[in-house]
Amino acid sequence: MRKLLFIDRDGTLLDEPEDYQIDSLAKVSFVKNAIPSLLLLKAKGYRFILVSNQDGLGTTSFPASDFEPAQKLLMDTLKSCGLEFDDILICPHFAQDKCACRKPSTGLLKSYIREGFDYENSAVIGDRDTDLELAERLGVRGFKLSPETQWRDIVAALGQPSRKAVRVRKTKETSITVKLDLDTFSPPRISTGLRYLDHLLEQIAYHASFDIEIDAKGDLDVDDHHTIEDIALAFGEALRQALGDKWGIGRFGFTLPMDECRAECLLDLSGRPYSLYEAKYSRDKVG
Repeated sequence: MRKLLFIDRDGTLLDEPEDYQIDSLAKVSFVKNAIPSLLLLKAKGYRFILVSNQDGLGTTSFPASDFEPAQKLLMDTLKSCGLEFDDILICPHFAQDKCACRKPSTGLLKSYIREGFDYENSAVIGDRDTDLELAERLGVRGFKLSPETQWRDIVAALGQPSRKAVRVRKTKETSITVKLDLDTFSPPRISTGLRYLDHLLEQIAYHASFDIEIDAKGDLDVDDHHTIEDIALAFGEALRQALGDKWGIGRFGFTLPMDECRAECLLDLSGRPYSLYEAKYSRDKVG
């Protein structure tokens, strides 16, 4: 799903003049840190939609010929920096017109609402309360630029989405709960009923430096394979959920030479759909 940022123009990308109307090139001035912040957000996988109220655009009070040069300069400057907006949505009406497209109404965004997007990780960014109200109506987060909240603060809030997951798996043979937080670490809390398996899972947590809690109950009186298999399934599902869209994740390789053995691991979390495991054992069981 697309992560979208619905971004206001005047007061958000461009400094707003005293008369609230950018109708000449002389009035074009960029808000501090707007462009560097957009570049950081682009690198995080966000896509941009411009949503702006332009009172009376196309009328004698604000001719299109006065609006277009400043708008073109804005878009050309952004493009020269590697930034492009997927859509430019402008409401030309006055508040008293009571139209369906003026923010905070969602009329301009009907196609996005209809097609759907990643609501949890999308947001509205603006400089007015109407932008926050638009965010509320859309069901996404809202950020209002102010002396207390600058572009860098917004990047910090948006740039680190939560990478947590909870998965519960219940079958006739097992009941398993896995909790993951990939961005924090505390001593692992693992209880599987198989102490050696606990030890192996703890090593994953320690060497990956993430927080993990696993509580597993299975039919160990019959056999241990149901418990081991279902823990692996629940852990994998939790990891996939916590990684989200996997943006920016690369492939890794590691070799561990020791006196007793040599272990090699090649890991691709980007979506490779199989696992290859090769090892030779001199006995039937370990642990």
